[in-house]
Amino acid sequence: MRSADIETSSASSTPDGGEFEFTMEMLELELSLDGIAPDGDDFSDRVRAAAADLKGAFLFDLPASGLVENCVRIAVLRIPRDNGAGSETIFACLEADGTAIRIEKPDERTMGLARFAQAFVDVFQRM
Repeated sequence: MRSADIETSSASSTPDGGEFEFTMEMLELELSLDGIAPDGDDFSDRVRAAAADLKGAFLFDLPASGLVENCVRIAVLRIPRDNGAGSETIFACLEADGTAIRIEKPDERTMGLARFAQAFVDVFQRM
């Protein structure tokens, strides 16, 4: 079993042109997934457990279908914000080789998925 690599970038553009930094919660999530060699079958279970450790929520996972480069599955998570005000949507991406998980924030290409995730949360909050 090979060690999983967690890949991130320290800053990136947001859809509105601003910059973001990875939060402490995102770093904690990455560290909790470090050393895990996921495969397609237990990817969602591992990410679900890591999100729960942060008091976050695993919403769903789905095939990447080319939405995210070098990724075969995307897990959509909600994690608490650093300031404690609400949650934000992030993605845990299982890389194509199946040995690495990387954490990404929504960008222009994945903003539709992030909006769908918010609608998913809104439906459950109304129940």
